[in-house]
Amino acid sequence: MLDMTPFLLSPAIKDYIWGGTRLREEFGKVSDLERLAESWELSCHPDGESIIASGEYKGMTLAGFLKEHPEAGGAPEEFPVLVKLIDARNDLSVQVHPDDSYARVHENDNGKTEMWYVIDAEEDAHLVYGFRDKLSKEEFRKAVEENTLMEYVNRVPVKKGDVFFITPGTLHAIGKGILIAEIQQSSNVTYRVYDYGRLGADGKPRELHVDKAIEVTDTEPRAMYVPGEAVQEGDAVRQLLAECRYFRVTKYDISGSAEIADCGRRKGFSHILVIDGQGDVEWQGGSLPLKKGSSVFVPAGMDPFIIKGRCSIIYTAV
Repeated sequence: MLDMTPFLLSPAIKDYIWGGTRLREEFGKVSDLERLAESWELSCHPDGESIIASGEYKGMTLAGFLKEHPEAGGAPEEFPVLVKLIDARNDLSVQVHPDDSYARVHENDNGKTEMWYVIDAEEDAHLVYGFRDKLSKEEFRKAVEENTLMEYVNRVPVKKGDVFFITPGTLHAIGKGILIAEIQQSSNVTYRVYDYGRLGADGKPRELHVDKAIEVTDTEPRAMYVPGEAVQEGDAVRQLLAECRYFRVTKYDISGSAEIADCGRRKGFSHILVIDGQGDVEWQGGSLPLKKGSSVFVPAGMDPFIIKGRCSIIYTAV
C-alpha cells in the first residue's frame, strides 16, 4: 500500500537567453547553467521532468513515480499541468500558443492555457497582452513582415501581485524585469512572431513560426483579467487567482497556521510552491520544512494538512 504523503520536488532548469540569476540567488535553485530563465517546479513533460527530492522515492522522476503509482495523481489520462518560476532579465519573444485541437494535430502536444502571478517587477516593467485594436489576419501578417508589430500590441504596466490569464490564441510576452509564477497546461508549444532581432546560441536569429502563429492568433483586443478578492481566514489571507478546466490556483499569505482542507475532497493531486518566507507543512504522522522556492507534491486523496509559519504560497489543484 502506497504511503500517501507529500514530498519535495527538484525542478528542471532552462537557460534561455533572456533569463537571469534570481532563481539561484533568491530561490535557492541549483544548476551549473549560467542563466536560470525557468525552473519547471512541477512537470511530467518530457522536455523537462521534476525529480522527487525527499522520501522513499527520492531521485525518481515524478513521471516515473506516477506511472508506478497512478493513484497518487488521481489517475488522469495524462498529467495536466506544469508549474514554473520565470525570471525575465530581458524581454521574452512576442508569442502565442495554440489550443488543444490545433496542437494535437500539428505538434503532438497539448495546447496551452496559462496564468501568471507577478512575484516581483522592476519599476516601469511592462508586458504584452494582446492587441490595442482589432487587426485582420492580413494586417497582422503585414505588421510582422514590415517589423512594425510592436506598434499594434497592448503594452501593460506590471506591478507585484498582478495576475494575468492567458487563453490560447492570445498574443503575449513577459517583459524584462519581471519575476513570475506560471501555472499552465502541460505543454511546450510556443509560436514566436517577434524576437527583437536577437541571435541564439548558434549565432543565428532564433526561429520564428509566423504562419502557424497567424493561424492560431485571435486578433481581437483582450479584456484585462480580474482575480478573486482576497479573504482573511484566521491566520491566512486566501485569494483565488484563477480557475479553469485544467487547474485551480489559490494564493495563501500565512502568518501563523492555516489548514488547506480542499485536497481531501479532490480526486486529483495538488502542489505547493513557496514564493516567500518559511514554515512547515504538517499532516497526520509527518511534516516537511518549507522555505522560499520549496516545491511540494501533494498526492490525490490526501487528508487536510496544515501550513505553519510566515510564508506565501501558490497552491495549485487539479
